[in-house]
Amino acid sequence: MHYETNSKNVKNGDVFVCIKGLHFDGHDFIDEAIKNGASLIIGSKKLKLDNIKYKKVKDSEKYLTKILGKDNKKLTKDIKIIGITGTKGKTTTASIVYNMLIKMGVNAAYIGTLGLYYKDKKEMLDNTTPDILSLNKIFKKLKEENITHVVMEISSHALFYKRINGLTLSVASFTNLSQDHIDFHKTMDNYLHEKLKILKYLDGPIILNDDDNASNSFKKKTRKYITIGKNGDYKINNYNLYETNTIINIEHQYNKYSISIPYIGKFNIYNYLEALCIMIALGYDILDIINITNSLPHIKGRCELIKTSKGFIVIDYAHSPASVKEVLETYNKLKKGKIITIIGCGGNRDKIKRPIMGDIAVKNSDYVIFTSDNPRDENPKEILKDMTKDLKNENYEIIENRKEAIKKGVKLLSKKDYLLILGKGHEDYQIINNNKYHFDDKEEALKYINYF
Repeated sequence: MHYETNSKNVKNGDVFVCIKGLHFDGHDFIDEAIKNGASLIIGSKKLKLDNIKYKKVKDSEKYLTKILGKDNKKLTKDIKIIGITGTKGKTTTASIVYNMLIKMGVNAAYIGTLGLYYKDKKEMLDNTTPDILSLNKIFKKLKEENITHVVMEISSHALFYKRINGLTLSVASFTNLSQDHIDFHKTMDNYLHEKLKILKYLDGPIILNDDDNASNSFKKKTRKYITIGKNGDYKINNYNLYETNTIINIEHQYNKYSISIPYIGKFNIYNYLEALCIMIALGYDILDIINITNSLPHIKGRCELIKTSKGFIVIDYAHSPASVKEVLETYNKLKKGKIITIIGCGGNRDKIKRPIMGDIAVKNSDYVIFTSDNPRDENPKEILKDMTKDLKNENYEIIENRKEAIKKGVKLLSKKDYLLILGKGHEDYQIINNNKYHFDDKEEALKYINYF
C-alpha cells in the first residue's frame, strides 16, 4: 500500500491518512484526496463516507507511525544507519562523516539540515529529520540506488514524534546540549529527555562529547560508549587555530596523532572527533581516516570564509546563544582588526534566547547590526526589540531589512576585519509573513564586495 498524508500528493489507489497538525486537519481534505484517486481513507474521527471505504482508528498519526515503522525496518535491514543528535554540530558532524565515507569509496547518503545527498544528487527537505512517511519514501529511493550507509541528523522533534520508528542505528553520536527549542520542550530537562531516546534505536556504540555535562545522562543509560574530550578515550591534548584550518593533537591508548582539519574553531574539533570515532566504530583505520582529512570539503554555511581585499566575511548558521558565543570567541582569537556581526532571531521560536543572543553579540563584537532572520508571521520590529531592549552597550544599530544590513556590514569592513553574518548559513530563503522568498547571505555579501 502507498500512504499519503497530503491530499495534493494522492494518486490513484493511494491510502489517505488524515492527520491533525498544528495548522491543518487532514480530515478537512478528504474530498480532495478522493478526487485525486484515494482508494481508502484512514482517520480518527467518526465519519460516514459515500462510495469509499473509511477506516476509523484511535489515533491516525500513531497508526501510520506503527505501520511505516514496520516497513522501514524491512527496508533498512541491510543499510548501516548513523544517527547524530545534539543541539549544535549535528550538520557539521554528519557532513564530515558523509564526506569521509564518500572518500573511502562507500555508496553513502546524507539526510539532514542541508537536504538529502546521495551519489551526485541533492534534494531539499522540509525538516532536519523528515517525518516518518517522507523517510519511508527516501529509504525506498536509497534502496533502489544500492546505498549501503546513511548518515542522519536526528532532531529532538524527530525523537518526540517517533519519526525514526523502525530504524536501527549502527552507531550514534551525541554532540552537546545547550539552550534551544525551549518554545517546544518547555524545559531543558524535557529537551534532554528527548535526546536520550536515541538510545532506544541504537544497536552499537554512541560517541559522547565528554566535556558536555549532558553526556553523563547517556552514560547512566548505556555501557556502549566512546568518549572524546579533554579526558576522553580520544583525548584532546592541545590545538592551534588558523585562518583556514585547525591543528589538533590527540591521544588514544598511548598513541599520539597530530591532525590538520580544514575547519575553524574549537567547536569543530569536537565535531571532527565525533566523526572520526564514528568511522572507527564502523571499522575504519584511524590512520586511513587522518590521511583523507585534509581533502575533506568545506561545509556550506558553517564558518564559510570569503576572503576579500577589504577583509574577511564569514557565513555561519549560528542561531542559539551557545553557538553564537562559540563563533564569536573563535574569531576574536583570530582577528587582527575588528569584529562586525550581523545577527537576528527567527520568529515564532524561543523568545527567551533573544535578549541573551543580543547581549552575547554586543559583548563579543566591536560592532553589531541587528536585522531580520526569518520573522515568519511575527512583527520583525518586535523581535529586534526583544533582542536589544536590555542592552547596556551602545556598539550597535538596527537595520530591519537583511539586504540593507549586509550592504552596511560590507561597507564597514576594513582590512584585517571580520564580518560575521550569522543565523542563516546555508539557507537560501527568508520567511516573511509566512511566505518564502529567495535570499542567500553569501550571494548578498558577494554583491557588495566591490561596490564601495
